[in-house]
Amino acid sequence: MIKNYFKIAWRNLKKSKAHSIINIAGLSIGISVVILISLWLFDELSFNKNFKNYDRIGRVLQHVTNNNEVQTWGNVPYPLANELRQGYGSNFKQIVMASGWNDHMLAYENKKLTKGGIYLEKGGADLFSLNMIRGGLNGLDEPSSIFLSASTAKAYFGDEDPINKMMKIDNELNAKVTGVYKDFPHNSEFSELAFIAPWDLLYNNTDWIKTMDDPWRPNAFQLFVLLNENTDFKTASLKIKDAKLKRVNDQLKKKKPELFIHQMSQWHLYSEFKNGKNVGGAIQYVWMFGIIGVFVLLLACINFMNLSTARSEKRAKEVGIRKTVGSLRKQLIAQFFSESLLTVFIAFTISLLLVQLVLPYFNEISNKQMSILWANPLFWMAAVFFILFTGLAAGSYPAFYLSSFRPVKVLKGTFKAGRAASLPRKVLVVLQFTVSVTLIIGTIVVYQQIQFAKN
Repeated sequence: MIKNYFKIAWRNLKKSKAHSIINIAGLSIGISVVILISLWLFDELSFNKNFKNYDRIGRVLQHVTNNNEVQTWGNVPYPLANELRQGYGSNFKQIVMASGWNDHMLAYENKKLTKGGIYLEKGGADLFSLNMIRGGLNGLDEPSSIFLSASTAKAYFGDEDPINKMMKIDNELNAKVTGVYKDFPHNSEFSELAFIAPWDLLYNNTDWIKTMDDPWRPNAFQLFVLLNENTDFKTASLKIKDAKLKRVNDQLKKKKPELFIHQMSQWHLYSEFKNGKNVGGAIQYVWMFGIIGVFVLLLACINFMNLSTARSEKRAKEVGIRKTVGSLRKQLIAQFFSESLLTVFIAFTISLLLVQLVLPYFNEISNKQMSILWANPLFWMAAVFFILFTGLAAGSYPAFYLSSFRPVKVLKGTFKAGRAASLPRKVLVVLQFTVSVTLIIGTIVVYQQIQFAKN
């Protein structure tokens, strides 16, 4: 029976070629846009999930009061790492001090390139789950060593083995290459991290760190932590809240420094703070594009419904004859749903081809490295759900509306759609134009704002 439904559905599509092409083309474009938005959302929501202990890694930040305004700083003073180890060590599995992330002149022989890098304390390589291609994680135990990302090693050494080669950082520090790690994914905070050097290399060659009059005063470093499995971020933040306040001088105490741990899962999407409160960040764009995706899919479904019901009078005689020879209404509903699902399946297949063609340009615009997740079972599960949902949603009104025709009136030629039947279509058309105009106005406003900022 189901096979027969789809056979008839295919025949109806072939019979009305112009209508089918318009319907499938509209759905294909709409679904393509939704797939592109979905890939972007997936990329944003999976930021930093490449780290092994993603859900337990955090960065120590501080709220500081300046001129009656609470500011949030990402850097902390140098002695804080030892303070947390000695006074709050039971809450943390690892505590790793790091330099600020800066650009450095990295040189090998006559080749000099500017690359972004950081200095990490011991354990940092393990904390950030470095995937070593050459060398081991303990390579940074040597004070004058350096790890290179795979792309950086390729830029300097080509296919040659870089291990034990001597490089120079900022024309001052000599470092031996002891490891090469796989580049971090593009949707990672560390995607452009070209090299990692040991903290001791910076400390041993930087006099101002060792000779600071008040080491609790300069906020020049980053501090990363890995929580113990029995500790949560809220509890750990409350415990270390006053760890800096207890150590600073009376003048700095007036700024009321308050420490807290910003968990890695929020680094990208919830990175903005205002007056000591987290006010979101990139999550706002995730919601915005998610809503736009829903609206675009809604437009495609409404367009499908309108085109299907517009042919109601042509299908009325078919419905009348089918009912006369004994077809039940539920069978007619199943028939129309099968046509809808077949149309959506064809449109989805075409949309995958369109996305594959457009994706390189979309990646360039959005500064991403996305691809269709062909090998991911979740992608195909989502695709099946998407086809079923869209097919049933788009085909619901035509199925229930067309199957409700009375055969006597249809075959006598006295059938008229009537005002009540046309009202839903009018509502759908108004809704379709409302959403379209809203999206167009939003696009124009954003474009004008960008032009204003540029000029």
